Amino acid sequence: MTIFEVLRQDHEKQRLLLKILCETHGDTPARREYFEELKQALQEHATAEERHFYMPLMKHDSAVDLSRHGIAEHHEIDELIAKLDSTDWSSPVWLKTLKQLREQVEHHLNDEEQGFFQVAGKMLTAKQKNELAQSYRKEMTSLA
Repeated sequence: MTIFEVLRQDHEKQRLLLKILCETHGDTPARREYFEELKQALQEHATAEERHFYMPLMKHDSAVDLSRHGIAEHHEIDELIAKLDSTDWSSPVWLKTLKQLREQVEHHLNDEEQGFFQVAGKMLTAKQKNELAQSYRKEMTSLA
């Protein structure tokens, strides 16, 4: 598998968790459990992606701005997660913030999949794509 295929798998998991969470109501064990799973998935993914996708690509001048943009979006996502952490679970504000998080995450994933992956695909060799996938997976295993 290439780095793009591995990242897409994680992206699909994130999309699914967000969809499920948006269907929850109130301060329930299910909402708490899915949120913790999403939060962990997003944090681990961002850490591994920055190390094993963005950083190697920053060696290429034409990928620096895209990499910085992706990392900045990770920070925006972190801020929304922190806001959710400090909001009452049964408050309408919690669901509103979750929907903002979903929009931000989906925007980020679409940016990567429909733009950045194509740019990166031209810069990386087949060997690099496979090696980055392996190092990304290894990082994800160590973070879990």
